Amino acid sequence: MTTDEIIFEKTYDFRGLKCPLPVLKTRRALKSHDKGQVIKILSDDPAANLDFIHFCEVSGNVLLDNVEEDKNLIFFIKKI
Repeated sequence: MTTDEIIFEKTYDFRGLKCPLPVLKTRRALKSHDKGQVIKILSDDPAANLDFIHFCEVSGNVLLDNVEEDKNLIFFIKKI
């Protein structure tokens, strides 16, 4: 599955926020979604790659994909 094929419920723009805020806001955002739904996260925090990998490992959610476009990081997370 490519990034273009991922169907997501909502995009959250956390650009301009630094660690740990993007992950904390993502955790809060996931509470309003049903199991199995996918959200798209935008971030520009250089630490976000490691933070989101760790967050998904600890929380049990699935990081479907993460890509970098220009200076933006894009994460697709499936709620489990």
